[in-house]
Amino acid sequence: MSRAAETSSATRINPVVELRRDGEIAVLAINSPPVNALSAQVREGIVEGVRQAGTDARVKAVVLHCEGRTFFAGADISEFGKPPKQPMLPEVVDFIEASSKPVVAALHGTALGGGLETALACHYRVAVPSAKCGFPEVKLGLLPGAGGTQRLPRLVGPERAMDMITSGSPVSAKVAKEMGIVDEIVDETDLLASAIAFARKLVAENRPLKKVRDLDDKIAAARGKPEIFEAFRKANARKFRGFQAPEYNIRCVEAAVNLPFDEGIKLERQLFQELVSGEQSAAQRHVFFAERQVWKIPDISDDTPTLPVKKVGVIGAGTMGGGISMNFANAGLPVTIVEAKPDALERGLGVIRRNYESTAKKGRMSMEDVERRMELLTGSLRLEDLADCDLIIEAVFENMAIKKEIFSKLDAIAKPGAILASNTSYLNVNEIAAMTKRPEHVLGMHFFSPANIMRLLEVVRGEKTDKRVIATAMQLGRQIGKIAVLVGVCHGFVGNRMLEPRQREANRLILEGAMPWDVDRVLYEFGFPMGPFAMADLAGLDIGWSRETSKGETAREILCEQDRRGQKTGAGFYDYDENRNAKPSELVEQIILDLSDKKGITRREISDQEILERCVYTMINEGAKILEEGIAIRSSDIDIVWINGYGWPVYRGGPMFYAEQVGLGKVLERLRAYEAKFGADFKPAALLERLVAEGKGFRDL
Repeated sequence: MSRAAETSSATRINPVVELRRDGEIAVLAINSPPVNALSAQVREGIVEGVRQAGTDARVKAVVLHCEGRTFFAGADISEFGKPPKQPMLPEVVDFIEASSKPVVAALHGTALGGGLETALACHYRVAVPSAKCGFPEVKLGLLPGAGGTQRLPRLVGPERAMDMITSGSPVSAKVAKEMGIVDEIVDETDLLASAIAFARKLVAENRPLKKVRDLDDKIAAARGKPEIFEAFRKANARKFRGFQAPEYNIRCVEAAVNLPFDEGIKLERQLFQELVSGEQSAAQRHVFFAERQVWKIPDISDDTPTLPVKKVGVIGAGTMGGGISMNFANAGLPVTIVEAKPDALERGLGVIRRNYESTAKKGRMSMEDVERRMELLTGSLRLEDLADCDLIIEAVFENMAIKKEIFSKLDAIAKPGAILASNTSYLNVNEIAAMTKRPEHVLGMHFFSPANIMRLLEVVRGEKTDKRVIATAMQLGRQIGKIAVLVGVCHGFVGNRMLEPRQREANRLILEGAMPWDVDRVLYEFGFPMGPFAMADLAGLDIGWSRETSKGETAREILCEQDRRGQKTGAGFYDYDENRNAKPSELVEQIILDLSDKKGITRREISDQEILERCVYTMINEGAKILEEGIAIRSSDIDIVWINGYGWPVYRGGPMFYAEQVGLGKVLERLRAYEAKFGADFKPAALLERLVAEGKGFRDL
């Protein structure tokens, strides 16, 4: 038989896996679009293919190759939460590693999670330069559960393995080669031919089967040295705070160093099962799917035409306007920034330049990138210079009269078809739109501060906003690296509306018996980056405060009157040292005690549980009202708003998911108890009462 005839002969193992032969090299080809996920069918096909190649006397080596745009990009997420199907991935990787003939993994696209574990079970790995390898499981509250935590340290050493596994970030093929994950980088244009040539070379040189499980040189030096792992924990303590999965991953790498391979695998399986059945992973998996769901809008199909946006205008060069402008410049779009006064414009452009230069100093961009982005920004003192913009975003002070005046002027200046957006945090977008003759082209685009960093963008749909305008705003959100959530018009939309009851309760709690540091500690321990009073000090207590109208009736007003404006003045709810480290203030304690007395409030002991319930359950209740009113499309959208805009801990899945983990019945019972004690502010939402009565959850809506 000729070589050509041999090459063309192939065995179809199943619909997605084929075994063909190129002379003495078998090619096990997988084609399971879109990302060659390791589904049960794929796993089955790999085992059968390796078995058949092993029994074929003509075959001397096997190349494992994925067709399409990527190597195995990971597990099949459609199998999450369903009964497991055989063979499981740990069995598949063991079967590959036990092959009597060398198996070469040919990597392109992304080899992630189970995909990288499959590659590590092969005896050799080649990759094209554009390939990436990684273990993102930690982002789902998991660990690589098919030997990844045991094999990777044996290739790259424990420190690099911990870094890669606990960050979840992929590495390039070049870095993977330097680390020892990849044996050879091959030609980008013909991976399969290069992998076959590499396999032939192995056979010709009679190279041994290189089983990763048997390697010891990279882990031997760390054996019996717990200080290596303690130093890593300490260095990452802030980043890992509250999360279970990073610690479990570290324990697995420790096991790889200190235990025989099979015992390490046993521990990995045990810890994987604990995580996969735990609340944190359930929450993180919920967030994973919710982030994909958020882009789906029931009445706007994927093929809704979008409007071209080639030039953007931003009104206001302050903190918000500057940050918003940076987003578009980062995406390569030219921006005209309009300010009322020359010094404000100059100051705003100067801040943008300093932000970019600071990023360049950290090595995250080049000075050429800085100049390229600054060239996309044009400053102006005339609204008329926005006449040729496709999208104009107003980012001025949160004042309805000012915003109405601007939109009235814009209506006369902006070209037909231009989108007019307000970066309002609270105000009624329909009222703003009514100032124009084109309300269908007006919507809210609520960015979060700092706008160039925070991921969340609330896209606010007005009564008359055209579907194409909404589709365009959502697409732009994706283009500038945001997670865009479509919300309806109400005071505060989703995020700020739910923040209000939390702030109300925090302020009441300190008058009733708690102190600001008690409330902050409870919410910090729950998982927030900081509590409401520490956050107020950071933002500045005088935002929206004026000496002329101050009545000294709240702790905040009294503090502002005493020039305790927060971190910037060295004192607010807390006292701060020169490094801005906070400590409880005796003066503030006395101010609060006096204020309670003045208001006739008898202070009492308040438990941590009451603080948590009053701050968090009131948010959940407001979220239920938001769903009831159709302000949010789905409960998971509310979760995404709070995770990406307000620091809700990812491992608690968002307020609405958390409510279901606690139990809606329990939330309802506590709200009723607080309503009886404190009044109508705790009155449960009708939707919450209905869901509990029907035995349903927010996800059933």
